[in-house]
Amino acid sequence: MIKKITVFFLGLLLLIPMNGLAATNSPVSIDLNYLVVSPAEDGSTVVSNMVNYTNTTGQDYKGDGNAEEVIKVTLPEGATNLNILDSKISYKKTDTGFVTTNPIPANQSVGLQYTYRIAKGKDIQIKIEYPVQIMQVLVPEGMGSVEFKGVESSNQGLYNFENKNYWVYSVEGIQLNQTFTMTYNKDKQPSADSAVQANTQSGNGKSSSTSNSVTRTAPAFHNPGHIRMWGESPLHNFNPHVFLIVLIAVIIAGISYYIYFRRKARLEEERLGADKEEKAFKHLMAKQKAIMEKIIELEETFGNGELTEDEYHAKLAAYKQHLVQVKVSLREFID
Repeated sequence: MIKKITVFFLGLLLLIPMNGLAATNSPVSIDLNYLVVSPAEDGSTVVSNMVNYTNTTGQDYKGDGNAEEVIKVTLPEGATNLNILDSKISYKKTDTGFVTTNPIPANQSVGLQYTYRIAKGKDIQIKIEYPVQIMQVLVPEGMGSVEFKGVESSNQGLYNFENKNYWVYSVEGIQLNQTFTMTYNKDKQPSADSAVQANTQSGNGKSSSTSNSVTRTAPAFHNPGHIRMWGESPLHNFNPHVFLIVLIAVIIAGISYYIYFRRKARLEEERLGADKEEKAFKHLMAKQKAIMEKIIELEETFGNGELTEDEYHAKLAAYKQHLVQVKVSLREFID
């Protein structure tokens, strides 16, 4: 299940705006940060974390000088039942959380998956130790909602994974070493997204008409010169007023047909262009799905001992690079 969740998170990368991280001198940055919040049977809150730390330097990162501290993770006050899901990660617990002791290879990433619990009704104080562009919090549908204080956040709506829906919240503008509050309420469900409806307002003014009849002498509509010109023209056998009406109708019809066919041609061009874009988009989505399936297959192959760790990391890095390229192409359709 963890492997499938990993692939799901990689897919959710498409939701992240590609604006880049803020300028920083930190040799380590967070390029993927997800939290899944759900209730436990005893009423406490289970927080599952998936964080990807990237070494942005050209040499192995071994920490900031402390030989036993590479990555530092600060857990919320009152957190219990810490569980590191990857048994290959060496770590040591601290008074405020835990630290890892494995160096991060040059220009490579290491992922941490861990869970902890917070007592029922207690706010969750989150501290970010490294530069991060955006954090996403997922809450299973029907299992409550979260609210944030001290940071910008937005509800991105429902997303489906393995026939299960999750409310996705985006938290942005997080400063380095900033602490903000997340409040989880399992009994308060988010309101369903509704289509924006335009309200049409109409005026209530009363129309008034004047019925006073005033008899006036109508001025001459045609001058004698116009009448003489018509009488001498080849069309003098036609009623001039009927001819004028027919002429105006022909002109209006011609303009209407011209607009109609121009619009039809433009819509046809747009349809053909949309078909091409749709095919290209579907092709990229298929490539993304295939890469994700390859990652799952790679995880299973490695788990069965059919690959060495070096082969596993090399292939995984290649798949991730390919996934990033597909993501960049898909972003052109989304933006």
